[in-house]
Amino acid sequence: MGDLMLFLILSVSGMLLASGMYFILAQALQLPRIATTKAVLNVARQDKKQTKNMEVIIFELASKLSKFIRMDDYKKRKMTATLKSAGIKLTPETYVAKAWVKSGLIAALLIPVLPILPILAPVIILLAIAVLFKEVRLADEILRQKREEIEYELPRFVSTVSQSLKATRDVPAILQSYQKSAGESFRQELEITIADMKSGNEETALTRLESRIGSTMLSDVVRGLISVKRGDNGVMYFEMLNHAFKQMELQKLKLIAMKQPGKVKKYSFVMLGCFLLMYLAILGYEIINTLGKMF
Repeated sequence: MGDLMLFLILSVSGMLLASGMYFILAQALQLPRIATTKAVLNVARQDKKQTKNMEVIIFELASKLSKFIRMDDYKKRKMTATLKSAGIKLTPETYVAKAWVKSGLIAALLIPVLPILPILAPVIILLAIAVLFKEVRLADEILRQKREEIEYELPRFVSTVSQSLKATRDVPAILQSYQKSAGESFRQELEITIADMKSGNEETALTRLESRIGSTMLSDVVRGLISVKRGDNGVMYFEMLNHAFKQMELQKLKLIAMKQPGKVKKYSFVMLGCFLLMYLAILGYEIINTLGKMF
């Protein structure tokens, strides 16, 4: 009972200490009010979720910490393009600072935990390191998932383009027509590309689409669309590309099946058990009928 009371007292003290330190830092660093920052973040978000107070605090601390983070030009340009493609509206410095802030907040749990349960210290340290690497790679992971969703849809898109080219060679019209039935990720990219094509050079807009996603499959598609814009007959090219994409899709499905042998075996054993139960039920029914006729 005494240990429990001590744990509660230290936990409450740690929370009060953290709150006090935050308000002192907020006053010293001249951070804006939570409500003001929360309203700004809610407007900037692409989804409909409301921003939580903890997210506001993390963003404010990351904004101040970002001033002390330095990057070379190449890394900054690369991360800026990745964040833009992933739909994360943060500067590279703020993005990295946000990862450090989240990791630091978890590491701060060592203050109330060390006096009570020092054995948990390595766990908290490992958790803080894991959160840091996860947050730093978050944009790359979002972009990877987006790339996979678009590549999954490309065979259907290529098939549509090959059929549409037999009637028209207006690439923006083809993209705009397919946009209505496209998946969410590909629809967003097509929307950006169509807007770029209307406001500037069409070939440059297609090249930007290729660079944003970084997919070899999409590069082949963009190469064909640019050749159509230059006057080439792209019907045969897209028909061959459609055949190649279908073969790649079959290979991916085979790889997925090979990676899940345990599930396949499990369902195979379930089917075998069902067949055995059916066989035993019929055999038992016949034996009972035979015994009834004998006696």
